[in-house]
Amino acid sequence: MSGAFASVASSGVVQGVIIGATLAFLTTILILDAVAKSETRTVNGWSSIQKAGQPGNGLLVRAALQKALPVVNVFEEAAYWTASVDGAGKRFNGEHVYRLHFPPGQLPPNDAFWSLTATDTVGYMVSNPIGRSSVDDHSGLVTNADGSVDILLQPQEPSEPAQNWLPIPTGRFKLMLRAYLPGVPIVDGSYEVPPVVQVS
Repeated sequence: MSGAFASVASSGVVQGVIIGATLAFLTTILILDAVAKSETRTVNGWSSIQKAGQPGNGLLVRAALQKALPVVNVFEEAAYWTASVDGAGKRFNGEHVYRLHFPPGQLPPNDAFWSLTATDTVGYMVSNPIGRSSVDDHSGLVTNADGSVDILLQPQEPSEPAQNWLPIPTGRFKLMLRAYLPGVPIVDGSYEVPPVVQVS
């Protein structure tokens, strides 16, 4: 009887340890997500974390930002923005057509290059008819008469210039905009990425 009791007690201890560890893990995740959210700046549906990668961050902030944006450079070397919603706050869906309009002179200022990438919600590239997963300042984007630039986001090829087309998945997706060696307006926070607008 004592052996059976010891076995039951031991089993209870093991279950307690597993439950405790699980609760500790979930609590840690919630704390890290809350810290990352507090360090995130969102404008026009685009989110960025300017403190990511900075060596002066405390242990908790470093862990939280590493979870949110793993393996990134400091913001002064490479600025990252992510978006999973349009300018109206609606989740992206490939059933719609979107447009990202950069007014004249408002492409991301940088001393290297910028790129815009479309992925699925996990972050994986999605195959498309032209094998293009991103557009950038070397894509030969066609400017409008006033010098502005429109990037077209849709699954099927548009009637407008194909250079300005970034194919998107047919379902949910997200966007990442990067600027390498970002200009002063990005670093000081005065530059804002325009909203992605659903056009149909």
